[in-house]
Amino acid sequence: MSKVKLLILCTQNSARSQIAEAFFNKYGQDVLEVYSAGLEPTAVNPYAVQVMQESGVDISGQRSKSVKEFLGKQAFGYVVAVCKQAESRCPVIFPGVPVVLSWPFDDPADTAGTEADKLPVFRRVRDEIEAKVKAWVADYRQQQA
Repeated sequence: MSKVKLLILCTQNSARSQIAEAFFNKYGQDVLEVYSAGLEPTAVNPYAVQVMQESGVDISGQRSKSVKEFLGKQAFGYVVAVCKQAESRCPVIFPGVPVVLSWPFDDPADTAGTEADKLPVFRRVRDEIEAKVKAWVADYRQQQA
């Protein structure tokens, strides 16, 4: 079975899309070729790295990428927008993508306060993303069988 290309799109490509990329690779690397990008990329959020390490997944080597790295260079079977801003701009950026999925998760990077305030939000969003990705990959496998 050939792998389908999937792009996770977010605004900054710093937390949610990085987490989703890691979980798609964890659960679907045999059937999916996974990328992530941001509309306005910054850097991978250190709290995202920390909460993923707590889950046994190392994303410390990942980097934030601009959507421009992929425009006109890759054809994707799926685009997963993990924030509302990316979702609204997706049809303009990637016209003709067969399937655009809208999975708007809260942005944990918007959490104010101390590390003790931020980490629970990052953990909750991480767990929500993992559950969604795991279920989607299982459904995708069933459809391909």
